Amino acid sequence: MSQSQESVGTALQPPPHEDYEEHVPYDYGYDYDRDPYASPHPAPYGSPGAEETPEPLVPRQAAAARPFLATADGGRAAARRAARSRRTSERPEMLRRLLPQALVVAFLAGGTSAFVAYDKSVTLDVEGDPRTLHTFAGDVEELLEDEGVELGRHDVVSPGRTADLADGDEIDIRYGRPVRLTLDGHRHTVWTTARTVDGALRELGVRAEGARLSAPRSAPIGRTGTDLEVWTERGVTFLADSREHRVRTNAPTVEQALREAGLELRNDDTTSVPLDSFPRDGQTVTVMRITGSEQVREQRIPYETERRDDPGLQEGTEVVARHGKPGLRQITYRVRTVNGVRQKPRRLGSEVVRAPQTEVIKVGTKKLPDTVEGAEGLDWGALAQCESGGDPRSVDASGTYGGLYQFDSQTWQSLGGSGRPQDAPAAEQTMRAKKLYVSRGASPWPVCGRKLQR
Repeated sequence: MSQSQESVGTALQPPPHEDYEEHVPYDYGYDYDRDPYASPHPAPYGSPGAEETPEPLVPRQAAAARPFLATADGGRAAARRAARSRRTSERPEMLRRLLPQALVVAFLAGGTSAFVAYDKSVTLDVEGDPRTLHTFAGDVEELLEDEGVELGRHDVVSPGRTADLADGDEIDIRYGRPVRLTLDGHRHTVWTTARTVDGALRELGVRAEGARLSAPRSAPIGRTGTDLEVWTERGVTFLADSREHRVRTNAPTVEQALREAGLELRNDDTTSVPLDSFPRDGQTVTVMRITGSEQVREQRIPYETERRDDPGLQEGTEVVARHGKPGLRQITYRVRTVNGVRQKPRRLGSEVVRAPQTEVIKVGTKKLPDTVEGAEGLDWGALAQCESGGDPRSVDASGTYGGLYQFDSQTWQSLGGSGRPQDAPAAEQTMRAKKLYVSRGASPWPVCGRKLQR
């Protein structure tokens, strides 16, 4: 056997049984100065060979014992120590040679186990297209990066991106699609991962039973999205002709829902809400039956008064040069009856049938004479008191005479007066009475004329 083979056997195997002399140190009662080949138990006294050289225990020991028998006791111990030291020094050298080989074997065995442990079989389903993959990725996001799958803000992956991967996992990817949805007249832009109109309605929570759709429910939705109008089914109640009419409808306007309820508007009929408004679920709409007519009413237009100065008339005298006349206006009203109840008339327009005529009054600006010759020194106050009680506006019971001195209209105008005497100022009435006295004396006042004398 070569030295290296002996060293490997010494390092990796227990010592041979026949080399039991190598292990005598474990016999704690052993005497190192004794002959190693002698029997450890001396023969009993008187037995054969008790005083003779002991026989070798085995042939190999006997053959090897001869050199040691010729050596002194100290030499034998030194030989044993040298042999032990030589074998001890050979063992680390063999270990150094075998250690790299053992590490390579262990690495290959461990690497194979790690390869088997980290390799996972997963299913990647992209928009309904499944693929089975083998991957070393630790989580979903790492797998997507390895496969070059990019997700947008509205795309969905299940399980989530941070979820750990295990053998047999299924990863589902759905891309987001924009839906420009008009729901019951209100426009929204929403995102869905559904690939059909029906799936999108379910995902968005839109009640599709009985609804009116702008596209079939089975219509596909591409990655670019779609436009979709949805009018959901609603319950509407119409109150018409003292009855309730209930209808389930997906109509976009009240007018269309009214037709579906079998109701018709006649002439001026209308509803309590605009006909083009959206009928809400649970809404009650009143149909108003309207009958109406037009009425014309006449209205008096008052005339205006114009006052003009007249220097030919005595100051304080006013004469109506032209009497005013009122005008006439016709106003047209709309009179309605709603469900049998008469409403407040509504004015439609007006027309002036006759324009008013302005009244013109002449106002005297001529100064009155301070005295009337032949009529001064008389008691005109007493005469006025007797005739009218001193009231310049007084008129007798017959309406013929008026003023302080009870002139009749003819006499008054012959004296230069205008209008009626009771409308003239008191000073003018006294001046005209003095003129009458100068021409006729006290005869115009047959009863009270004597009061002129003091």
